[in-house]
Amino acid sequence: MKKLFLFACTMFAGIALNAQSIENSSHSTTGYIKDDGTIENSSHSTSGYIKSDGTIENSSHSTIGYIRSDGTIENSSHSTVGYVKSDGTIENSSHSTIGYVKSDGTVEDSSHSTIGHAGSVKKEWVAVTFFFFKF
Repeated sequence: MKKLFLFACTMFAGIALNAQSIENSSHSTTGYIKDDGTIENSSHSTSGYIKSDGTIENSSHSTIGYIRSDGTIENSSHSTVGYVKSDGTIENSSHSTIGYVKSDGTVEDSSHSTIGHAGSVKKEWVAVTFFFFKF
């Protein structure tokens, strides 16, 4: 029994280490993004995926969008829905600023009000989860 408990604790710790919390402005956890791009809700149920090639999928593995290497975000029809600039500025398809991802992981709306926190998650992944697709 002791070994089973130790094994369970080790597994839980391993899971916690490879997932970054996504938090709202009050620091309440709303979800997680794992290192492999799996997006989970606050109950750890899978909501979607961001694949290594930039493909964005829902929980049924249907493609809902793409992240291009230049920071362009596209929907499943390859229409541009926005842009992620290298400085963390998030723009819609008309190049209007809709938000910011700061280097410390703070997520702000266009008025610089904090809307969330994402730690060390890639800024493109943060933009996808906060601004472009609902998981």
